[in-house]
Amino acid sequence: MDQQQKPTSGRFKKFIIALVVIFILALGATGLFYYLRFFGPNVTDKQQYLYIRTGATYEDVYQTIREQGIVKDTTTFNWSAINMKYIGRVKPGKYRLQSGMSNRRLINMLASGSQEPVDLTFKNLRLKEQFAGFVSKKIEPDSLKIISLLDSTQFVAQYGFTPENVYTMFLPDSYQLYWNTSAEKFFDKMRQHYDKFWTAERKAKAATINLSPIQVSILASIVDAEALHDDEMPAIAGLYLNRLRIGRKLQADPTVIFAVGDFTIKRVLNRYLVTNSPYNTYLYTGLPPGPIMMPSVNAVKAVLDYQKSDYIYMCAKEDFSGYHNFAVTEAEHLVNARKFQQALNERNIKR
Repeated sequence: MDQQQKPTSGRFKKFIIALVVIFILALGATGLFYYLRFFGPNVTDKQQYLYIRTGATYEDVYQTIREQGIVKDTTTFNWSAINMKYIGRVKPGKYRLQSGMSNRRLINMLASGSQEPVDLTFKNLRLKEQFAGFVSKKIEPDSLKIISLLDSTQFVAQYGFTPENVYTMFLPDSYQLYWNTSAEKFFDKMRQHYDKFWTAERKAKAATINLSPIQVSILASIVDAEALHDDEMPAIAGLYLNRLRIGRKLQADPTVIFAVGDFTIKRVLNRYLVTNSPYNTYLYTGLPPGPIMMPSVNAVKAVLDYQKSDYIYMCAKEDFSGYHNFAVTEAEHLVNARKFQQALNERNIKR
């Protein structure tokens, strides 16, 4: 009897061992299956960023990932997204991708909204349309949306501006914001920066020259358009403030060019001076209703800290250095003007 039990016992042990081995292999295969689906590298190097628009559904995200080849295996990504309950946690934004990211890491980033901020730097953009186009390349709202708000009397009134002068609210600087920032939130951020810039001290300086912050910026836009060199801005600002104080027309050539709408003009001829526009300071006394370009911060500061003088006239120097000859009397100015006109003729600059 003992001899018959030994073979049976041995076979049973082998069976148990085989069963354990199978179980371990199955467990290992299952672990490898889950590892590859969750932790294995899956993100490709085809795209640097994944953009998810506001209001996008999981189906939209999944379609973008498939179409742009963002992951090598879309099936495992989809399986992981479902199991990680990402379907109902889609958040818009601009997400930086890294080659070799796992499904788990990618989905955790998307579900938590851990997007990368956008650096936005702008300066000296002449027209609102140019500004809207530039900004729309950095954040989600398109240029038409931004322009529609810039031109909305009701919308800009809440910030204390009109469509004509709202451009003065946007101060050239470097900003950081998220790609999916709405157009309305973008305006809010710009207004916050504007309020920080216009300190009580700067407002007091504006008041001493009988200008509001908006008017300071409008004048600064003219100064900026006139000045090729920042160190000459205070002198130009002082000249125009003299004209405003005595009630003389500013007669600023850049305002005529803006009114005509031809920014290739190098020589302002008499036929341009009769252009009927509130921006034509040869026709209308005082400041135009809005800026003729986005004024630099240096130009705004130049108006606030203008150079005191008796200058009433100025004309570009005949050496084309970008500087100006200033004059107190018309007779002095005519001498300077003839020098510059002669220099233009010699260079065959007719317009």
